[in-house]
Amino acid sequence: MSKRCWIAVGSAVMISMFSLTGCGPSTEETAPPPEEEAEPQAPEAAAKPGAGEALAELAPKSGSEVTGQAAFFTEGDKVTLSLSIQNLPPGVHAVHIHEHGDCSAEDGSSAGGHWNPMGHDHGKWNQTPFHMGDLGNVTADEYGNGALSITTSLWTIGTGQADDIVGKSIIVHASADDYVTQPTGNAGGRIACGVIGG
Repeated sequence: MSKRCWIAVGSAVMISMFSLTGCGPSTEETAPPPEEEAEPQAPEAAAKPGAGEALAELAPKSGSEVTGQAAFFTEGDKVTLSLSIQNLPPGVHAVHIHEHGDCSAEDGSSAGGHWNPMGHDHGKWNQTPFHMGDLGNVTADEYGNGALSITTSLWTIGTGQADDIVGKSIIVHASADDYVTQPTGNAGGRIACGVIGG
C-alpha cells in the first residue's frame, strides 16, 4: 500500500475516534435548580384575652423585683380573679385594684387611688364597708411567691359599666393592709403594677 493510502486510512480512523468520543455521555455535572426562597412569615400576635376575660402583667415598681400575673374570667354572672405574684419579700402584702389603668410612674402613683365607684370607706373585702378594689392581703412564702383568688358578682368584664374592671390597675404594696386606716389601709409603697386589659 502506498504512503498516500496509509495517510488516508489513518485520517479516517482519527475522525471515527473523535466522532465516538463526541457521542458519549457528558461528564459535566448539571447544577441543581436554585432553591426557592421561603416567604417571610409574619410574627405571631401576642395572645389576647377572649370575651369575658381580662389579663394584667405586673411589673416591678419602686425599685423592687416583683412580678406577677392576674387573670379575670367570667362564669355565669360572676367574675373570678386568679392572681400569682413572684419575687416578693417574704411576709404579708396588700393588693388593691386602683382607679386608673396607668403604671407609667416609677412608684406606681399614676394608677391613682383605690377603685371605689360606690364611694365607700376603705375596709376588708366583702365586709361592708369596703372599696370594690380592696382585695386584701397576700402572704409571700420564703421563695417570694404569693397567690390570691376571688370570685364575686360585684365586677364585670368589658361592659363599660361602673363595675367593669377593664382599664383599671392592680397594685401590690410593700406592707400589709390594716383594713382600718383611711383611705389606703396603711399598706405602704407600691412595689408592682399591672394594667387590666380586656
